[in-house]
Amino acid sequence: MTDTPMRDRMIEMVHQVQDRICAELTRVDGQTFLEDRWTRSEGGGGRSRVLQGGDILEKGGVNVSVVEGELSEEAVLAMGGGRAVSPEIRSFFATGISLVLHPRNPFAPTVHANYRYFERGDPSVAWWFGGGADLSPSYLFPEDARHFHQTHKDVCDRFDPEFYPRFKDWCDRYFFIKHRKESRGVGGIFFDDLNDREPNSLFDFVSGCADSFLDAYIPILERRKDMPFNEEHRIWQQIRRGRYVEFNLVYDRGTRFGLQTDGRIESILMSLPQHAQWHYCHEPAPGSAEAELVAVLETPRDWLRDAAY
Repeated sequence: MTDTPMRDRMIEMVHQVQDRICAELTRVDGQTFLEDRWTRSEGGGGRSRVLQGGDILEKGGVNVSVVEGELSEEAVLAMGGGRAVSPEIRSFFATGISLVLHPRNPFAPTVHANYRYFERGDPSVAWWFGGGADLSPSYLFPEDARHFHQTHKDVCDRFDPEFYPRFKDWCDRYFFIKHRKESRGVGGIFFDDLNDREPNSLFDFVSGCADSFLDAYIPILERRKDMPFNEEHRIWQQIRRGRYVEFNLVYDRGTRFGLQTDGRIESILMSLPQHAQWHYCHEPAPGSAEAELVAVLETPRDWLRDAAY
């Protein structure tokens, strides 16, 4: 047990995780991240680290933010569930780490992770944790999906065996592009409004998830980053990245929250790829690797039980 306020523990944790992840990605890519420290007039600021044009990572960002201020009416009304607090309470505090990596090789999957802590009121009258990680490949390698899911299940199981099935299903539902009727990727875990047990226990869980990112993703990146590819593979990758853009701009809560609270635009839109394409009425050829991916995205899989994969 510690007397250190939870917000301070989270601030320390997300900065440490940012340092570890960036150091490992620099090792893999051979290039360093551009660091951009920024402040927010309403309160707080952040430390954004972005790598663009790398040999392995076409674009990647690992951002930390620590912000506070007053919520807009729109932001207050959008909050529900565990965040149901009087709309008169506008003050907030939020901190977290958010990362998105878009590899250059079409066979290496895009990945996203986000772990955050939120308080409303001063002093706090409500708090919760949120976050998760998900994998968005352009080409399907079932062993990659299994590894990513197994790594996160192992972390979940250390805290509660019900966490993984609950948060895996939540991820499948959340990262769904409704107007396309397909998932953004092959999933992972996702949770929000998490305040249903003792806060120190939840902090340990969120810290464990954040610490697992490198184990979940780096082996996949190492396997795929040097695979040979051609221009057709690149075009398909950019079409899939167009879907990524659609989800983030239309449905993503974090993007909307940042815009509703006058967040820093460059950091909010860091998640978007450097290159994306939209082809009119594009359909992959039947029986192709591209069609296999789309079929999986239309029907979520249980990657740790489905013998077909």
